[in-house]
Amino acid sequence: MPLKTINPTQTKAWKKLSSHFNDIKNCHLKQWFDEDKNRADRFTIKWEDFYFDYSKNRINSETVKLLKELTEEIDLKDAISKYFSGDTINQTENRAVLHTALRLPQNSELIIDGKNIVSEINIVKAKMESFTNDIINGNRKGYTGKSFTDIVNIGIGGSDLGPSMIVEALQFYKNHLNTHFVSNIDGDHVNEVIKNLNPETTLFIIVSKSFATQETLTNATTIRQWLLQNLPKAAVSKHFVAVSSNIEKVKAFGIDESNIFPMWNWVGGRFSLWSAVGLSISLSVGYSNFESLLEGAHKMDEHFKNNPFDKNIAMIMACLSIWYNNFFEFETEAVVPYSQYLNRFPAYLQQAIMESNGKNVDRNGESIDYQTGTIVWGEPGTNAQHAFFQLMHQGTKTVPTDFIGFAKSLYGNTEHQDKLMSNFFAQTEALMNGKTKKQSKPYKAFEGNRPTNTILIKKLTPESLGKLVALYEHKLFVQGIIWNIFSYDQFGVELGKELAGNILQELNNSKKEDHDSSTVRLINYYKSLD
Repeated sequence: MPLKTINPTQTKAWKKLSSHFNDIKNCHLKQWFDEDKNRADRFTIKWEDFYFDYSKNRINSETVKLLKELTEEIDLKDAISKYFSGDTINQTENRAVLHTALRLPQNSELIIDGKNIVSEINIVKAKMESFTNDIINGNRKGYTGKSFTDIVNIGIGGSDLGPSMIVEALQFYKNHLNTHFVSNIDGDHVNEVIKNLNPETTLFIIVSKSFATQETLTNATTIRQWLLQNLPKAAVSKHFVAVSSNIEKVKAFGIDESNIFPMWNWVGGRFSLWSAVGLSISLSVGYSNFESLLEGAHKMDEHFKNNPFDKNIAMIMACLSIWYNNFFEFETEAVVPYSQYLNRFPAYLQQAIMESNGKNVDRNGESIDYQTGTIVWGEPGTNAQHAFFQLMHQGTKTVPTDFIGFAKSLYGNTEHQDKLMSNFFAQTEALMNGKTKKQSKPYKAFEGNRPTNTILIKKLTPESLGKLVALYEHKLFVQGIIWNIFSYDQFGVELGKELAGNILQELNNSKKEDHDSSTVRLINYYKSLD
């Protein structure tokens, strides 16, 4: 069954929220905290090793009540049921959205088109586990009989951002293998990655569902040429594996069919790290840690699916984002993890959220006259404090921000951890309270009242990371449902690709295209520099 198509701005709850917004838009968080000593307790959700405090948001109990009414009026419960059961909610591409199935327990059952897809998933997982163990243990070797020391993942978008983010986040758990990522079609990028690698001890993973992505295939071809400068053609089958649906193209590249890990059309690229796309993760940290990542995500799936609104972290986060985007007109939101391990997490979320919800047509195919899709950005703390926090504290723009921290450091250095976390706690307090002109000169004053969420997690583990990533997946899902858009297609990325293909032929002097005068001059100037 398709998703329901309800314009949120036409609901009773939206109209109530608009009126409520006018009543409280100028209220200050300090006043609310002064008036309600139990505020922090009422606006906190404790779940397993997660402590989610959303009390420093410009909301009161009435706001939460009305946001809940909005989710009920657009029938979020029905959408969640369809999301998890495999209904075709990606209607524009006639697909289900089932990345959540990838982390179901082994003995689960989910019937799609008469088949239990969990059985298919388990077969791929078993293949990943066996392959991972053989590479790590040195049972599977390169063409010259040497064990592998380096892994290179070749992909772009979801075939790169998810795996590279997780591998960096779980560096503490890595084994002896060194993992590298090639994504950009920039030739300098690929050459920088391979220049210090030994072709005899390097394994390459090509990740492309179609095996036709220009960036990925160009990089893979360049790397294959590099390999063949040192090893015979037969080495390709020993040093390359693929994650793809296009078996014939993979085989034509020189990869054995036994070294192909399948992909399914019900898994979108930006949600695919849980699948065989995560092979680089499994190789980097071991299959058992990859399994723990999946288990953590599944626990968050259950939390999201089964908890009521006021106990549901993803629902609250999504509705707060809509509250700021659509009522306060704060168009951006920052994500600041207080862990250097999560350096790539904001970049990962940029694709997950902005590619999903950057839409201007609703599920009825009609143009939208309200804001969708927030702009997401961020960097790790405390580095961020010495960069863009000036704007967040004293700028003319208000940026709702998620602060993500871990109570325990992995190496156990309490001196560093206490200093890190003192900043973590201080920044949300400072953003909320500010500093009045009475306390300082005008240019040293801070108005405060800047909203934040605090996600405090006990420790960065594969399981807790799985929970965190799944949390944001569910957040963007809820946003898309409320905005009445399709979150799981990405037609907006196609036009530029088409034009680039035409211009490439023109750069090779094999075709002449019509362009605007600016593009013509740019192309001609570029060619004149050869």
